[in-house]
Amino acid sequence: MASSSPRAPWVLWLLSDSPASRLQARLGRFYSGWLVFIRNPLAVIGLAIFLCLVILATFAPWIAPHDPLFGTLSERLLPPSASHWLGTDQQGRDIWSRIVFGSRTTLMIIFLVAITAAPVGLLIGTTAGFVGGIVEAALMRLTDAFLAFPKLILALAFAAALGAGLENAVLAIALTAWPPYARIARAETLAVRRTDFVAAARMCGSSPLRILIGQIMPMCIPSLVVRVSLDMAGVILIAAGLGFLGLGVAPPQPEWGAMVSEGRSQILAQWWVCTYPGIAICIVSLGFNLLGDGLRDVLDPKRS
Repeated sequence: MASSSPRAPWVLWLLSDSPASRLQARLGRFYSGWLVFIRNPLAVIGLAIFLCLVILATFAPWIAPHDPLFGTLSERLLPPSASHWLGTDQQGRDIWSRIVFGSRTTLMIIFLVAITAAPVGLLIGTTAGFVGGIVEAALMRLTDAFLAFPKLILALAFAAALGAGLENAVLAIALTAWPPYARIARAETLAVRRTDFVAAARMCGSSPLRILIGQIMPMCIPSLVVRVSLDMAGVILIAAGLGFLGLGVAPPQPEWGAMVSEGRSQILAQWWVCTYPGIAICIVSLGFNLLGDGLRDVLDPKRS
């Protein structure tokens, strides 16, 4: 059935069935994926939440109206008002400003965990699936040992051993986050290691390392991207849990979990102290779940 309105030339160029270059093919695939993504309104909401988090973290000094580290004791525990939109905490610090600057901590933890846990899981999983034998058995038993413990409990153990601080919190979370990625990468590797393009690479004289890095690992990345985006909600909750227990970012740096912990003693009388940081955690976690669902639709290999 013919389209009701003519398409722009650049759209026709992107959606061409016979691209003239690799760049055109990649841009066309990205554009078709974007069309699938925006058909899911919940995924668009998730993307909007993620972009808002990035904007808050990037422009925090200009968005926050007050200093997030220092307050005035005469203004402690003030309810939400025109001068303090979300109220103040026990030390007279503006809660909105602390939430805005806390977005930097949250985004930093998400980014660092993603660039550490995902590559480790990808390397272990693809190596196990490609090499097989005793190497696969040893790596998978190691993975199973980490999966046997709940993530939060294992992260608490590592954080308690390493001590409080942003770097130690990221390391503790990353040490618990890589096993699912390894299992996914192994499953993908087992599915593609006997395919024709891998056999052709062997016939051309490619080394096993080159096949692993150049042929197999790229095939595993779409599944890992989806799993990472879905896992970021759990990472946020674990980071908030570490901060709540005093094992996360050291005070007075703003962190949403620590802010909830600081306000738990006034939860009935001064409810705003812990309520608004908790709402921020819920919204961002929901946003990453919605974004992950949208990416799963776009990166589904069965999508026509």
